[in-house]
Amino acid sequence: MEPLDFGAIYERYAGDVLRFALYLSGNRGDAEEIASETFVRAWIATGDIRVGTIKAYLFSIARNLYIERYRRRGRDGSMPEDVPDGSPGPEAAARSRHELDAVMAALGAMPELDRSAVLMRADDLPYDEIARALGISPAAARVKVHRARLKLTALGLGGS
Repeated sequence: MEPLDFGAIYERYAGDVLRFALYLSGNRGDAEEIASETFVRAWIATGDIRVGTIKAYLFSIARNLYIERYRRRGRDGSMPEDVPDGSPGPEAAARSRHELDAVMAALGAMPELDRSAVLMRADDLPYDEIARALGISPAAARVKVHRARLKLTALGLGGS
């Protein structure tokens, strides 16, 4: 078996992993940390890749890191109320930013498994790879993606 060119893997998938982590977490700083840690874990991994593609493998790592982070925060308590909101004011927000915020809110309201499934599909992963990455059947992956798309469509956000 030929060794993997990790530099090429990083160049090809870093943007996809960051975008996936951002849509999962809704926070740029968290997403950057998750994406970085994803590649560190992939680099030091000793076992075989258990999913069909490297992209699905990386998404699976990123999702697990997100879940770990979410659980850890739940144990650490709630965020203080005096933390300033770093988002731009209404006068600086453009229509595209409003739409992105609406999509982010809709994704954030979905169960994590549904959100992960629809984001993986949006990144063109086949249903069988989504199923392996999430530990569900391909039929369940199709249902989760379909239902998530219906929710987005019902909110006027497309969802395709």
